[in-house]
Formats: sequence, structure tokens, C-alpha cells
Amino acid sequence: MLLLATGQRGGTGTTDCWNSCQRHVADRALRGRVCGSCLSGGRVDSWVASLGTVRPTPRDALASSRKDEDWRVRWASVRAEAKGKGIAERRVLAEWVASTPTSADLQACLTAARAAAEADQSSATFLREAGARGPEAAARVWARREAIRQALEVELYSEDPRARGSALAHLGTFMGRKPARLLLDATASRPESTDVIGASALKSVALRQRTSVGRLLLEEAKPADAVLVNRLFAVYSRELEELQPELTAPEPRRRDSAVLSLGVYGPLARREMERALEDADPKVRGSAARRMAEAEGTSLRVAAERRVEGRDAAVSRPWLEAMVREKGCAGFFLDVAGNPRMPAELRGQALASLADCRESENERVETLSPYLRDSQPVIRAGAVRVLGSMSVRRPEVMDATTRALEDDAPEVVAAALAVVAGQRQSTRGDAAAELLGSEHPVVRAAAARALEAIGRAVHVKVLASCLREDPVPDVRVAAALALGRLGGPHAAAALSDAVARDGDTHVQHVSREGLRRLGFGP
Repeated sequence: MLLLATGQRGGTGTTDCWNSCQRHVADRALRGRVCGSCLSGGRVDSWVASLGTVRPTPRDALASSRKDEDWRVRWASVRAEAKGKGIAERRVLAEWVASTPTSADLQACLTAARAAAEADQSSATFLREAGARGPEAAARVWARREAIRQALEVELYSEDPRARGSALAHLGTFMGRKPARLLLDATASRPESTDVIGASALKSVALRQRTSVGRLLLEEAKPADAVLVNRLFAVYSRELEELQPELTAPEPRRRDSAVLSLGVYGPLARREMERALEDADPKVRGSAARRMAEAEGTSLRVAAERRVEGRDAAVSRPWLEAMVREKGCAGFFLDVAGNPRMPAELRGQALASLADCRESENERVETLSPYLRDSQPVIRAGAVRVLGSMSVRRPEVMDATTRALEDDAPEVVAAALAVVAGQRQSTRGDAAAELLGSEHPVVRAAAARALEAIGRAVHVKVLASCLREDPVPDVRVAAALALGRLGGPHAAAALSDAVARDGDTHVQHVSREGLRRLGFGP
């Protein structure tokens, strides 16, 4: 058991639990029954709960664990005794506090104060329903408040980082004061070398409360605290500097993870969040938008509404992307699209985003009709893309797609081709092939991509001509991708010719990959 607890499967909590169990359980047979709980529990007090199921009650082990330095073990001992007796935990706690001699009741009082704080209650409220001795116990705890404050403040600056955050949170609840205020007061009497410890404790509190250190400090600090606040800010600034390599890492996954970690800093990380809003990866941009909303203490929707009001599409893009996964996204996007004060490009982008919102499945074509007929092509194109999220079996969807394929604006036709490809509308293969002759590159590229999804062998010839003759590399890339999927000797010949003759390296690469897909290795 010891080898398992200290090996790869056992974390710090498992090891601490094992050591705690060994200290307080002297009987070897009882150790075998209760210490195994450490492997599955992983907390320092995981073993104690098992004592409540043992008969006869192991009084020596319970009495010993009641003296442990860790309040969680002491509180778990109280709960185990209560379980064994079949009575309320708070009643056992109150009896322990009230029956302990005044000269030796600090551990009992401290346990009561921390158990109450963990439940986010004052000790008086927590012990109110603790039986006849509840009021007496509450009075004893309050009489010890200065000693409890000192004990929690010592633990706040403990060498164990795991203990600091809960100590500060519990101290705040017990004293009825904000954790940030308590930390500022403690910082004033301590050297700057300990600032990193206090700063880490406040970070833990911020994570527990789902807020940020920036908001906690800014909401509580007064002008006279400027020096103390700046000391803590200096710690967080160094941490943000250390995050820079991850925020600029080449892998989007690493950048996104770093952006998510900015949330605990809140307003202090505004500069980093604003840079992340311009990231090349949409997931990173969305994470940055969410972190900024949290930093401002608002919902994502409220923050997004502020950002899109009168802004251009480039500035608003991250907020639209982030809203895609939010509840109420359909209403939000339709509100933006229907606002005539918004730039046309932004309204069209909002409609295009609606296509990725799950709630758009409930929208009807009738809702989109005004946008499908709008005078602005970018708005019509955005509305067309929403059709892709609707059922292809609905006649009105097919009719609207047909009209869009005949639109005068190339961006609308390209959007319709994207819907054709996404919905695998196989009957439109010939129409897509015909559009390979469009004068607009965006339409030709979209037509080739549609044929990649719905094309047949009969379309290989026109795609091969496109790959050989089209002047625009993006169109040739799309044609090569389609040929690599459709296959056949004519497709292989066209791809082989592109590898040898095309002047664009991307076209060559895609053509080479298409040949490999068809079984023609280097």
C-alpha cells in the first residue's frame, strides 16, 4: 500500500492521507481496513470517513485524529463520529467545542470556524442548529476570534501552496471581511519578499469564487492602499511576463490554454487579452472574448453587444465567434443582422455566424426571407449560409438555394455552393460544374469545392481543365482537391501534370497529396 501511495498512481494528497492514517491508527488490522481509502479518495482526510463504519467505534483513532494539525482531518473525525452515532455533525462539533477546557479549545474552535467558512457561513449561523450546546459553542469560537485570526494568517503564509487559498477564504468568511482587504492589511506588515505568497493565496480565492484577482483588488482597494496594491500587481505582472512564450507559441492549443489561464488575472491581463482577440485561430479568439467578459464582470452577451455596436466586422469578429456557443445565440445574431445602424458587412457576418449556432435549426426560411432579398450582397450571402444549417428535405430550403445560385453577386453564389457542398445536394453537380466557368474566382473556387463533395466521374474532365488552365492558384488548389477525391486515370494524369508543371508550390503540394491518396506514391 505504501509503495502505491508514493508511486506514480499516488499524488500528494494520497501520500498525505497515507501518512495521516499511519499516525492515528495504531491497530494493524484497522489500518488495513481504513488506510486503503487513501488510494480512491486522494484527500488527506479520505481515510477518516471509514472510521464511522467500523464497529465497535475505534475511539482511540477518533480521539487521535481530533488532534491532527490539518483541520480537514479534525472535521472529518467529527463527521465520522456523528455517522457512527447517527446524530447531526454540527451537534457533535458543538459538543466537542463546548466540552473542551478553555485553555485547550483552540483546535476545536478553529475547526468549527473553518467548517463554517467552508459552508460559506458564520460560525454563529453554522452552530445555530447544533443542539443545546450550539450557542455556547458559538460563543466560545467568537471569544477565540483573535487566536483564530492569527492561526489562519499564519497558514495564509504557509510553505504549502495548497493551504494558502483556503486559509484566506476562511479568514474572510470568519471575520466578515473581503479576502482582498485582509490580504492588503496583512501585506502592510510583511516584507516584500512574502508578496508572492499572498498573491498566490488571492489567486486561489479568485478561482474558488469564479472571479479574478484584478477585480477583487480593484473593488476593495482605497487610495491609501496604492503602494500595497502595486506590490501585488508587480507579482502578477511578472507572472504575465512568464506567460508570454505560451501566448505566442506556434501551436494554437498552447496559445488557447495560455489565454484561458488569463482569466484569473482579470483586468490586469487586458493587454494580453486584446492581443489574443486578433489571434489567427478562432478558438483562441473566442477564449479571449470570454476572458474579457469575465474580467469586466459581465455576461458574454452583454460584452459582445457593447463591442459590436457601431463597430466594423474585423473588431466584432471574435465576439460573434464566441457567441456561437452561447445560449440565446440565435436571438443575438438576428438582433445584429436586423439593426440597420450596423455596417452591412457586420450584419452579414452575424447571419453567417447564425449558421453555426445550434438554435438556428429552429429558424424558418420565412425569418430569413427579408435578408435573402436584401439589397446588400454581403447580407444576402450571410442569410444563404444559414440555409446550410436547415434540413435539406424542406422544399423552401431547396428553392432558396436555387435562387441564390442564380444571384448576380458572386459572394451570394459562393455561399450557395457552400450550402450545396455541406448538405451533399448531389443533384446539383452539373450546376456546380457549369459555374467553374464563372468570371469570378470566388465562384470558381466554391464550385470546385462543391464538386469535391458531390462530384461524379463525368465532372473530372472539366476539373482537369480548371486545374490546368485557371489563372488563380486558389481555384487550382480546389480543383486538385476535388480530383484527388474523385479519382480515375484522367484525374491522376491531371494531378501528375500539375505536380510537374504548375508554378505554384501549394498547387504542387495538394496535387502530390492527391496522387498519394489515389495510390500513386513518389
